[in-house]
Amino acid sequence: GITLSIPESAKPGLYARVRGILQAEHLAGAIAGIVVLAGLVNLVELLCTAGFPALYTQILTLQQMPSWEYYGYLGLYNLAYIFDDSLMVTIAVVTLSRRKLQERVGRWLKLVSGIVMVGLGGLLLMKPDWLR
Repeated sequence: GITLSIPESAKPGLYARVRGILQAEHLAGAIAGIVVLAGLVNLVELLCTAGFPALYTQILTLQQMPSWEYYGYLGLYNLAYIFDDSLMVTIAVVTLSRRKLQERVGRWLKLVSGIVMVGLGGLLLMKPDWLR
């Protein structure tokens, strides 16, 4: 059937590249890549959850502060905003690196995440106002 899993023929090359990234000589590059990726994800999240950021920036604008102070508070907001994401990713990486994910558990994870996505898609089609 149709699957989104990685084909067995591609796994050896993929695993070799991942091991190469995790070696000490590439660690600085990997960390830099993670930081850039986290920044881009934060940018997307910031755009997706525009309500609170719009309110926050409006309040900052009404305070009539100097530009450096305005952008400083905006930077603090972004740091606070990505802190919980970073914490969750760290917890997930530490937890999942302690034991290998079994195929059965992976299938259940895919099933649950697929059900959630189909449910959210149906909700967006049928009752989009519920997601406001």
